[in-house]
Amino acid sequence: MKRLFIYIVSFAALFMSSCGKDFLTVRPIDDLTGNNYWQTPDDVRMFVQGLYANFRHATMNHAFFPGTGDLRCAPTVRNAGSNAAGSFMNHISYLRNNDLNGLFNQYNNPSRAYGDRNDFFGFHNIRNWSRFYTVIAKANIAIYEIERLENVISDSEKKRFVAEATFMRNLSYFFLVRLFGDVPYYTEAFHSKSIGRSPMLEVLEKVYTDMQTKYKDLPWTYEDPTVIGNRAMRGGALALMMHINMWLAGFSDADKDKYYERVNTLGKELMEENQGAYELLPLKDTKQIFKGRTKEGLFEIVQNYNYGELFHISATYADYVLRAPYKALVTASYIHYEPRFMKKMYPEDAVDERKTFWFQEDIYATSNRFVFLKYANIFVAEGEDGNPDDNAIVFRYADAILLRAEALAELGRDQEARTVVKVVRDRAKAIEIEDSGKDLKDAIWWERVRELLGEGHYFYDLVRTKRILNSEYTSNPISLAAFNEGAWTWPIDRVALVNNPYMKLNTYWNN
Repeated sequence: MKRLFIYIVSFAALFMSSCGKDFLTVRPIDDLTGNNYWQTPDDVRMFVQGLYANFRHATMNHAFFPGTGDLRCAPTVRNAGSNAAGSFMNHISYLRNNDLNGLFNQYNNPSRAYGDRNDFFGFHNIRNWSRFYTVIAKANIAIYEIERLENVISDSEKKRFVAEATFMRNLSYFFLVRLFGDVPYYTEAFHSKSIGRSPMLEVLEKVYTDMQTKYKDLPWTYEDPTVIGNRAMRGGALALMMHINMWLAGFSDADKDKYYERVNTLGKELMEENQGAYELLPLKDTKQIFKGRTKEGLFEIVQNYNYGELFHISATYADYVLRAPYKALVTASYIHYEPRFMKKMYPEDAVDERKTFWFQEDIYATSNRFVFLKYANIFVAEGEDGNPDDNAIVFRYADAILLRAEALAELGRDQEARTVVKVVRDRAKAIEIEDSGKDLKDAIWWERVRELLGEGHYFYDLVRTKRILNSEYTSNPISLAAFNEGAWTWPIDRVALVNNPYMKLNTYWNN
């Protein structure tokens, strides 16, 4: 087949409905686009729900978020006496050292043949972009088919469903860009032509423009509490556009202020016009925040053990930083952070309630006693070695607030930046930031590390701000030459080359 991608146009409705559960639903391919489909409101609803299920499949059945955002170039130390000490978890060291060739070469050992069953953490799924392109392909079909509907759903429902599909398409493109840089871009339904990779900045500008035209068709929130956060909302779309523009600013050689102004405008709308839909919860409610479906969540991936919605055990950051009594059968946590990093993030003499609610007694522990308590919710069953029953938080209100503060600081509007970052620090009972200029920019960067640790942002923040080049922010900086050659990207699976003369891989890696 002379195609860029092969799509399986089936779907699974895995996010929560108002009755509390949904079942895996599969229809024959012909039904989805032929005369037997797109006939009822349920057809539309189920197809759009399938986009969330596909996105969940692209991210939560392997070590996607910890592998790409939390552990890469992070100052982590594998704990002696823990499960991380053996070769099974060598990926922690490879990711820390940004050695993706080493990460994948370990699976070429004949005793550990490369494949689904031997790559327990699923890193080969990360470098194979087809899962995200499945979301994109189906979103394109959804937009095309829904816009053609007559007398099936109301005009307002059509707009909302199209906006949901647009959000999922653009979210997938944003994730692809952060992984690979330049990526193929298309929006037509039933795409089948071979195409090459489009420049990253062009893709991001198109994605931003596309989302800008549709985000106001999304509600700020939903009346049904079971879908809050895990279904596209206006706040999630605003956060996505803010991240896109911060990435554009980070990689653009000129006119950065245009992107920072966009981020401030979007953040102002999010903070001042949300009609009470979003707020920061008290830190004492940490378990509730990361369980999900709160006013602090802007977009989440749902998990609920009661209805069989389990992430793969490797998919969560919690697996690395919890031990007994929070994870009963695990006596030693897998990692701790270098003390220099921890003390820069949380100075010893600083008052900050995050130190109380998110860590156990010694947050500077340099042994397998280190514990991070953001994700310490109810487990599958008492005494079982499973991960907490938390949603995966993709965008959180605090994240968007700090992006706006960062943009204001980059624009030289220091007092406004300090006022915005104060919203997050007030919640933690931390003192106001009084810095200006470069010191203020650094303070806000460290505030993002402090607030968002374990939420998949650390590496991406290093990359887009170019702090990845500086040992002040990471123990494993990338040289400028290596950065420019693509050392920050992931390798692309060679399957992308099949029957596609226009495709090129990321040449920094062995692929």
